[in-house]
Amino acid sequence: MNPTTFLSLAIDPALQLLPGKMQRREARVMLLAIALQESRIQHRRQIRGPARGYFQFEHGGGVAGVLRHPATRPHIEQACRDLDYPADVDACYIAIEHNDVLAAAFARLNLWWLPTPLADNEQDGWHQYLAAWRPGNPHPGTWPDLYRQAVMTVTNGCPT
Repeated sequence: MNPTTFLSLAIDPALQLLPGKMQRREARVMLLAIALQESRIQHRRQIRGPARGYFQFEHGGGVAGVLRHPATRPHIEQACRDLDYPADVDACYIAIEHNDVLAAAFARLNLWWLPTPLADNEQDGWHQYLAAWRPGNPHPGTWPDLYRQAVMTVTNGCPT
């Protein structure tokens, strides 16, 4: 899937399920950059791993974390109700492999619990990505180009 399509079919609808304060331009950039970093928006299942969806969430990691964290639980429960899924770790883990809107809601909420404001630049974005996703084998060399691609996609699709 190309980034523009993913932005319009997954990220934007997911953000509409969440409170307005979560729908900022920076959220769109970060979500797109993270999906590109994690899967290039090509792999719904982690290659030789347990993660699912283009954001590559694990059952006991991101999925369970978002469903259990007090700052994110009410929001993901509402998004699950809106999309007709039970707010259950097993059900959501299975669903995010193919429901990109639900996966993007999980991803946005996985950034929500961080104590710092949402990043608005490449360097801070990298640090927030590391803090929220905790990748086992991070690839800092790919982030700058993917982040810039996300900025360009969001800017071209929604001029500021």
